[in-house]
Amino acid sequence: MKRTQKRWAAATLSLAAGALLATVAVAAQPSLAGTWTLVAADDLHPDGSRTHGYGEAPKGRLIIDGQGRYSLQIFKAERARFAAGDKRKGVPAEYESAVLGSSTHYGEVQADPAAHILTFRIDGASYPNWEGTQQKRRYELKGDELSYQVPPTPDGTIPISVWKRVR
Repeated sequence: MKRTQKRWAAATLSLAAGALLATVAVAAQPSLAGTWTLVAADDLHPDGSRTHGYGEAPKGRLIIDGQGRYSLQIFKAERARFAAGDKRKGVPAEYESAVLGSSTHYGEVQADPAAHILTFRIDGASYPNWEGTQQKRRYELKGDELSYQVPPTPDGTIPISVWKRVR
């Protein structure tokens, strides 16, 4: 075998071994792909107290596909209904309840299991300031329960979301 062929063969083996190791590493990580239902949407305040940010019985769904694309919705169950039956004819209090009582966004999410960090790349959101941003969130995955901390609000409150995998 000529010297060039030997180098090429060694490089090919090295690439194949690297690909195999990467495949094994990915397979060893628990997958976040699937459908999740909201268990809690709480606020951890700077004084250490904890309240329900989206009411006593929040509703929500998080769907993550195998490529890391996600769609997330959180709703406060106690949102005011629109008296006119038409969202274009709401009054300020109804609009406020609708906006402050929901959080939705979609995009791509990536997990770093070693650092326990989720990175959300937000393409679209009900809160327009989040669109086009990237957010890192500390997370814990225990069996079928996923919890993470949203970046703190300006007053230092840390929203916490807890999800249960739908089987």
